[in-house]
Amino acid sequence: MNKQAIVLLFTFFSVLLSQAQLKSPEEFLGYKIGTHYTPHWKIVSYFQYVANTLPTTVKLQQYGETNEGRPLLVTFIGTAEHIADLESIRANNIRLANQAMDKMAAIEEGTPIIVWLSYNVHGNETSSSEASMLTLYDVANPANAKTKEWLKNTIVVIDPCINPDGRDRYVNWFNSIVGKQYNPRLDAREHREPWPGGRTNHYNFDLNRDWAWQTQVESQQRLKLYNQWLPQVHVDFHEQGINNPYYFAPAAQPYNEVITQWQRDFQVTIGKNNAKYFDSNGWLYFTKEVFDLFYPSYGDSYPIFNGGIGMTYEQGGGGAGGLGVYKEEGDTLTLVDRAMHHYTTGMSTIEVSSMNAARLIKEFHHFFNNAVANGYGEYKSYVIKNNPQDAERISSLLELLDKNGIQYSAGSGAGRGYNYATGKEEAFSVSPGDIVISSIQPRSVMVKVLFEPRTKLVDSSTYDITAWSLPYAYGLTAYASKEKVATGLFSRATDPVNAGTDTYGYVIRWQGVQTAKAVGELLQKGIVLRFADAPFEVSSQQFDRGSVIVLKASNNAFTGSLWNVVTKICNDNKVKLNAVTSGFVDKGYDFGSEHVHVLRAPKVALLTGEGVGSNAAGEVWHFFEKQINYPLTLINANDIGRADWKNIDVLIMPDGNYRFLNDKDATESLKDWVQKGGRIIAMEGGVSQLAKLDWINAKLKKEEDTSDKKDKDPYSLLKHFDNRERDGISNTTPGSIYKVELDNTHPLAFGYPSWYYTLKMDNNIYEFLKDNAWNVGVLKKDNQVAGFVGIKLKEKLKDGMLFGIQYAGRGSVTFLADNLLFRNFWQNGKLMFCNAVFLCGR
Repeated sequence: MNKQAIVLLFTFFSVLLSQAQLKSPEEFLGYKIGTHYTPHWKIVSYFQYVANTLPTTVKLQQYGETNEGRPLLVTFIGTAEHIADLESIRANNIRLANQAMDKMAAIEEGTPIIVWLSYNVHGNETSSSEASMLTLYDVANPANAKTKEWLKNTIVVIDPCINPDGRDRYVNWFNSIVGKQYNPRLDAREHREPWPGGRTNHYNFDLNRDWAWQTQVESQQRLKLYNQWLPQVHVDFHEQGINNPYYFAPAAQPYNEVITQWQRDFQVTIGKNNAKYFDSNGWLYFTKEVFDLFYPSYGDSYPIFNGGIGMTYEQGGGGAGGLGVYKEEGDTLTLVDRAMHHYTTGMSTIEVSSMNAARLIKEFHHFFNNAVANGYGEYKSYVIKNNPQDAERISSLLELLDKNGIQYSAGSGAGRGYNYATGKEEAFSVSPGDIVISSIQPRSVMVKVLFEPRTKLVDSSTYDITAWSLPYAYGLTAYASKEKVATGLFSRATDPVNAGTDTYGYVIRWQGVQTAKAVGELLQKGIVLRFADAPFEVSSQQFDRGSVIVLKASNNAFTGSLWNVVTKICNDNKVKLNAVTSGFVDKGYDFGSEHVHVLRAPKVALLTGEGVGSNAAGEVWHFFEKQINYPLTLINANDIGRADWKNIDVLIMPDGNYRFLNDKDATESLKDWVQKGGRIIAMEGGVSQLAKLDWINAKLKKEEDTSDKKDKDPYSLLKHFDNRERDGISNTTPGSIYKVELDNTHPLAFGYPSWYYTLKMDNNIYEFLKDNAWNVGVLKKDNQVAGFVGIKLKEKLKDGMLFGIQYAGRGSVTFLADNLLFRNFWQNGKLMFCNAVFLCGR
C-alpha cells in the first residue's frame, strides 16, 4: 500500500471516529432541544464538549465573565488548516480593514470570510441559545458535506449567549415554576415573569443598546474581541411578541445614510436565501418593517458601521413564550419551533455568505480603503476644545474613542466650521491640547455617525433615539469642519500627583464624576468637608461654585493621617488637590461664612421592584456601584411602608408607576419625612407621578385648548386609514436633543455653564415652579438642537421647567424630568445627578 493511500485511509477512519464520537445536543443533554430550557452551564458544557471532541476544527475561547461570574465565550469553527492558522487569519482581516492606515493592503488569495453569530443578548429571548447548539453541531459535524464545503472559505464564530445573567434569571425562574407539562394558556403564571424580567443584564441594562457605548462589562469584553476581528457578516438573534411572524433582513427605513449600496443589496440577498427555506417549510415571515438601521449602538447597525453586514433576526416568543403558548390565531408556538427557526436562518446565512465570500472580502476591503483615502461625510475634521473645566468629560470621551478604535490627534492652527453651541458656521482657533478627530481614518463611518451634529433622517418612524452626537452628550465645546485641520502627535494630560503636604487645607474643584466619587469616598471615611455656594479666590487661585474644601482644623477628631488618606483617595481618582494656607479669601466668602456649607454623607435609597422601570432603576444602581462607589439601599416600591425613614436622607424615585402614591397614609408619611428633612430625587415618570399630589408644586403643562378658535379646521377628524401607524408621530419624540437654559448659581447646576443639552424622550414639560421653589433648568422657545420632534409636540416643548427643586419644611423635592443617566453614556448629565445627591440639601 502506497503512502498516499495510507493517508487517505487514515483520514477516512479519523472522520468516522470523530463522527461516532460527536454527540448531538439531544444526545448530550438527554432531551430534544426546545422541550426543556437549558441553563447556561449546560450550554457551556456542550460547547466545551464539541471543542474537546474536534480540537483541530473547533476552538473555544473564553473572552470574559459577567457581573455574576458566568463565563462569556465564543467558538471558532473552520477547516483544520484555518483553525491552525487562526491568528494569522485574524491579523490579515484587520490588515484588510486598514487599521494601520495601510490603504495599499492587497487581498490575499483564499482569504476566508468571518461570519459571526451572536445569540441571546436579551436574556428572556431564550430560543436563540438553544438554537446555537443545533447550529454548532451541524456546522462542526465532519459528516455534514454541506457545511464542510462552506468552511473551505468561511470561519464561523458562535457566541452562544451574550447575556448569561439575564438568561439564567429567566430560565431558573421558569424551570422552578413550570409544571409536569407546560401550560400554553397565556394567563398561566409561567408566561408572566416577575420584575425585572430576564431581558437585561445584572444591572438591568439592555445590552443591545450598548454596542457603541460599551458601558457594561459584557459589552466591554465582547467588543474588545469583536474589534480584533471585524467580521464581514454579523447576525444578532432576538425574539419579539408571540403573535409576530419571523423577521429577517432587509431592514426597515430609516437607514443611516452612510450605509453603502452593497450593504443594502446584500441584506436583500441574505433575505431571499432565508425566504427560500421559510417558504419551503410554510413558515410566515416579514421584512423591511419595524427594525431600522439608524441608531448606532445595536447589534446590527454597529457591525454595518464597521464595514460588515449586520442584521437582526427576530423570532416570535420573547418573554411570554415559555415552552409553548397559544397564539391569537389559535396555533401553539413551541420552543421547539422557535429554536428551529433561528437554526434555519443561522445556517442559511452561513450558506449564502460562503457563496458570496469573494465579493464580501472585496467590498469589506473597499469600505476601509475609501475610509482612509477619502473619508465618509461632509465634515473632514471634528475639533474638541480642551477647556480645563471639561477635563474629566474629555478623558471619558477619549476612553470611548479608544474602545471603538477611533484615532485622534492634537490640533494646531485655525479653521472654520459648525459651532455645536450656536448652530452656526464660525471661525475658530486650535490651541495646544485641543483634540482633532479626522474623518479620514479606518473608522471614518463611526466618526461621522457619532460626531455629526445632525443625523439625516429619511423616515421619522424610528425604533430608537434620533440624536446622540457626542459633543452634546458629553457637553463639550466643539466644531465640525469641512476642512482638514492640521494635526500632530497627541499627548494625554498627565494625571495629577498630589503630595499631601501639611497645610491649612485643600480645595477640590467640582468638575465631574471622578470628583464626586473622590468626595463620596472622603465622606465615607468620616472626613468633614465643606462646599462653597459662591465663587472665591484664595492663595492666588480662583474657584467656582461647588468647590469642596477640606480643612485640617475641621478634622481634629479624625484618627489617622488626614492628608495621607485625602491624598490617596484623590490620587486614585485622578483628582487634583489645591493647597490653601488660609481661610481668609481674597474675593468671595471666607471659609467660616454661611455661604460655605458642611457637606454631609447622605444615606441614599433607591425605589425599585414592581412598577418601577427596570432600565431606569438599573442606571441609578449601576452609577452608584460602578461609577461613584457610594452605598445605596434598594427598596421595593411596594414595601415603602416598611422603610426605615430614620436611616434615609435621600430617596430616589426613577421612572415608574408608583401605586403607593394612591394611598393617602403612604403619601402623608412621605410628606412628613420630607418636612423633617428628607430629600426626594424624582426622575422622568417619577416627576409626573409626584405631580399629582396636592403638596407638590410641579404640574404638567397642558396643551393649548384650541376648541373655541374660529379658524379650527372642521375636517381635522378625517384621517386616512393608510396613515394609521403614523398619525401619532406628530405628538412624539423618540429621542431628540434640546438646549436647556440653566441657573448655574443654584447647587443643582454647579459645575455647568449657563446651558445643558438634554435628551428629550417624552412629551413632558412642567409649568414654572412657584412658592419656595427654583426653576433651575428651563426650556424656552426654539431650543431644539437635533433629532426628530413631531410638529405638534414642538409647539408644546417650550416655556417650561425640566429641572428644578421645591423646598418643603426642612426637606426638598428635586425634579429631574429628563433622564440624566440615559444608558450611562449621556456623560454630561451625571454631574447634575451628583449635585442632586450631594449638594442639594436644605
